Amino acid sequence: MVGRLKIGNGPIITQDKILSGSCLLVENGKILAIEPADTAFPDSRLIDAQGHYISPGFMDIHLHGGGGFDFMDGTREAFLNIAQIHAKHGTTSMLPTTLTCEKEDLIQTLEAYSQACLQNTHGAHFVGMHLEGPYFALSQRGAQDPKYIRDPDPKEYKEIIESYPFIKRWSAAPELKGAVEFGKYISSKGVLAAIAHTDAIYEEVLEAFQQGGYTLATHFYSAMSGVTRRNAFRYAGVIESAYLLDEMDVEIIADGVHLPAPLLKLVYKLKGPGRIALITDAMRAADMPPGDSVLGSLKNGLPVLVEDGVAKLPDRTAFAGSVATADRLIRTMLEMAEVPLIECIRMISETPARIMNIQDKKGTLAPGKDADIVIFNAQIEVQQTFVMGKSIFQKT
Repeated sequence: MVGRLKIGNGPIITQDKILSGSCLLVENGKILAIEPADTAFPDSRLIDAQGHYISPGFMDIHLHGGGGFDFMDGTREAFLNIAQIHAKHGTTSMLPTTLTCEKEDLIQTLEAYSQACLQNTHGAHFVGMHLEGPYFALSQRGAQDPKYIRDPDPKEYKEIIESYPFIKRWSAAPELKGAVEFGKYISSKGVLAAIAHTDAIYEEVLEAFQQGGYTLATHFYSAMSGVTRRNAFRYAGVIESAYLLDEMDVEIIADGVHLPAPLLKLVYKLKGPGRIALITDAMRAADMPPGDSVLGSLKNGLPVLVEDGVAKLPDRTAFAGSVATADRLIRTMLEMAEVPLIECIRMISETPARIMNIQDKKGTLAPGKDADIVIFNAQIEVQQTFVMGKSIFQKT
């Protein structure tokens, strides 16, 4: 039992304002209330924020690794270490994400998730698995292994969904044969269908959105179509479709490299903070020094080079993954995109929680929700991280 906490002496970031002169009360892992700073809270432990911001915990709904580990390593150790590494940077909940791979490697990773969930007491909370692939357009594969890319197979995906109910999201290309039916099926099982690694045009996106339940654009702008020509005629792509469909959510790798400042500003201007989730899409080299690394499993992953704050293919022709952490995403949106802090926090807490349909438990510092809390300074340097009221990281 976590007990009672009184967190004060710092501005508190709520849904619509930043409060001063208040304190946050926590009881048994849940937010109890926000009250005036001098409120008595008997038998509580006082947490002094020392003038730093008191914020909802950061939710990363798309990441692959960090600290030298990747979820595709398929081990309990990898899951637990990644959860702890990202907690240092303010992430309190996450969706571990796979890569396109052999089915046996996928199963091993899913089994490792099951085991890790039982022991994850010192890291960011796992809120379900995200499968990225293998149902992609080969032409937009990015760093995904082309050997495993294929059209949706009903027998395969139904067996996986039925066997692993903790799968909460699956990214696919909606223009593939059977992709709309795939989206319908997984949506009926409470799994978020997301558009990714795709050459779809507007008409295909519209059908997938209306009929297949595809409501999220995965790593927006990356590995997806824009305006194209076919036999001299122009067609709107996935990027334009996401802008046109008001209820389509987007996630962006806000590391300042995948998207430059003008595109960050454009996405924010057209979609707004209620439709944007900031994600790291981090691979194993996050929180590691630059140099050689591996995307995916150490057994059969892709060699990559980390430089300029991003992972690249060895020939430097394309990006091969992000090495961002959640605190970096916020700094980027503040400094490069010139977005107000309260909206930056919304895009990495409330909005992803709503996208994943867990807004009743996470995303804001509202009474009754999980006490997932981050204390950070004006430079967005994390001082302390709490998951369900338990301190899992404190800067020394």
